[in-house]
Amino acid sequence: MATLLTRNIESMTEMREPHKVLKKSGGEPVAVLKNSALVGYFVPAEAISSAQHRTASIEEIRHSLKSRKSITQPVLDYLKDTPIGWSYYCDS
Repeated sequence: MATLLTRNIESMTEMREPHKVLKKSGGEPVAVLKNSALVGYFVPAEAISSAQHRTASIEEIRHSLKSRKSITQPVLDYLKDTPIGWSYYCDS
């Protein structure tokens, strides 16, 4: 059984009336189940941050990767045998 990432749970049948699901959830995400299996999440617009999001620049991404390299090194070592390899993204 999957771990649910919200305390609000509804069935596919209840999703026939999404306005009721929204009202009942209080603006929080809802896990949608079918036959007791997780199908997905219904996320109301109000649950999404209204803050402006931006895309990170390639320099910011490289800096982040380099600053976390000691943490991610075991994964990087494991991925050395992949066709492209993560060193492509970390070297520069």
